[in-house]
Amino acid sequence: MQNQRNIILAVVLSLALILGWDLVMTRFFPPQVEAPVQTATQTVQGPSGEQIPADAPDLVRDLDAALASAGRIPIDAPEIAGSINPVGARVDDIVLKTHRTSVARDSGPIRLFAPHGTQRQHFARFDWVGQGVKVPDAQTEWTVTSGDRLTQETPVSLSWDNGQGQIFGLTFAIDEHYMLTVTQTLTNRATGSIAVRPRGIINRTSVGADRSTFNVHSGPIAALDNTVNFDWDYSEVTENNGQVNLPGRPDWVGFTDIYWMSALIPQPGLATQASFAEAGRDRYAAVLLYDTVTVPEGQMVTYTSRLFAGAKESNVLRAYEAEGVARFGLAIDWGWFRFIAWPMWWLLTHLFNLVGNFGLAIICLTIIVRAIMFPIAQKQFASMAAMRAVQPKMKALQERYKDDKPQLQQQMAKLYKDEKINPLAGCLPIFLQIPIFFALYKVLLLAIEMRHEPFYLWIKDLSAPDPAKILNLFGLLPFDPPGFLGIGVLAVILGLTMWLQFKLNPAAIDPVQQQIFMIMPWVLMFVMAPFAAGLLLYWITSNILTLGQQKYLYSKHPQLKAQAEKDAADRERAATRDKKA
Repeated sequence: MQNQRNIILAVVLSLALILGWDLVMTRFFPPQVEAPVQTATQTVQGPSGEQIPADAPDLVRDLDAALASAGRIPIDAPEIAGSINPVGARVDDIVLKTHRTSVARDSGPIRLFAPHGTQRQHFARFDWVGQGVKVPDAQTEWTVTSGDRLTQETPVSLSWDNGQGQIFGLTFAIDEHYMLTVTQTLTNRATGSIAVRPRGIINRTSVGADRSTFNVHSGPIAALDNTVNFDWDYSEVTENNGQVNLPGRPDWVGFTDIYWMSALIPQPGLATQASFAEAGRDRYAAVLLYDTVTVPEGQMVTYTSRLFAGAKESNVLRAYEAEGVARFGLAIDWGWFRFIAWPMWWLLTHLFNLVGNFGLAIICLTIIVRAIMFPIAQKQFASMAAMRAVQPKMKALQERYKDDKPQLQQQMAKLYKDEKINPLAGCLPIFLQIPIFFALYKVLLLAIEMRHEPFYLWIKDLSAPDPAKILNLFGLLPFDPPGFLGIGVLAVILGLTMWLQFKLNPAAIDPVQQQIFMIMPWVLMFVMAPFAAGLLLYWITSNILTLGQQKYLYSKHPQLKAQAEKDAADRERAATRDKKA
């Protein structure tokens, strides 16, 4: 009766896990709902009292119409295309040539920057803050003084005369990846000196932004005093009275999604402040503000900042880090398992270079992991064999001390010590695989190198869930099964291989444990179904290798094989008796 209650409890808990996972994820991490652009105040206050333009018109602007504005300066770099708007000198049109919006062959490039007032506005501009001097603002019309197209070989320069004796200049240059270098100049031809502060601003909407969760950060991001700050998301900036002044000296500041980032990087050696501000409904600004500089009569000052606007490719970020952008590689939020996740990413990319397919690279990675862990598996099977050998002694102790639990525990501990058995040895491979499994999960989730990478047959994107779902007849029916009901082919193979793995193991002595082991593969099938196909491929490959490993190790420990065969025969006889009954 007690065993039946335990079995029922195990089934109930398994169903609670399946249903509860989907409920918790949808309740506490709901998908972002797109909202219409709202009317916003025209300015917000910055960290030192300066005004940050909200840049928000009353109505949503059409993207194509906004990009058709006159005088735009084209951008044509190896990995970036777009344009600069001379009104406000905004960098507000950037698409990433080497990254598509979907796996479809005809899908267009990823749009990262879009003009102000459009549904997905995201742009950067560079200006000055000053008292008693007319400075350029968001509506200033700049004049192109050199260059008609921004390329890797040809920079573009703009200027603006404020009519009071000051001439402002901007020069844009771009490299082979995603970094723009922006040089700000100010020439003072008026009588007397002036005091100003150079500034860079990234303005973006949170509408359509990637969701920030407990294990993946999306939103405001900054590196301060050699540490990366993941503390703030968009709603928290709003709740903080719309203003967050970051302490310490900023190495860079901006906004991140899972795969994309925009960031301002100050000129090395100069004192700066960084902040985040709410710049209207669903709009936010990342601000980089230099200390005040005095420009004497007849003098010119120059400031050089950089703007990163592109994909978070680990090799590219680390290359910029090597060039002096502190902690730039940590813009990818590897989390607690960084010491495993990054080496795993490194190994996967090198395996990919060898085999030419990330699915095959994951299989090779699994083989390497299992080979490293093979000696531990040998110890696990040796421990299982030893445990089987002392089962009669254990049963005798259980009978002798069935009414004295503390004494039973002492005697069993003495038995393990005398027989040199570690009862936890069988669990060690599972515990060791947990960080490896989670690290691979982070790699598939965060590494843009895995995005849209196919395997074979129906698997077109290893970083996305298996699209061949049973309930919609593998895509023939026009609906997508929700959450835990989205069982795909890979999930079924995972459950089957795990069930076979448990079948090969010697049966547990406790009947309740036997039932749990028989149920667990199918519970995990439901739980793992929504995860990335690459993660399921890793687990399936690991299960298949484990099956082969079990066959080999049974040959080395014949007592285990005999016990497994005896257990299978006992189960078959029991099933026959139950059937006749």
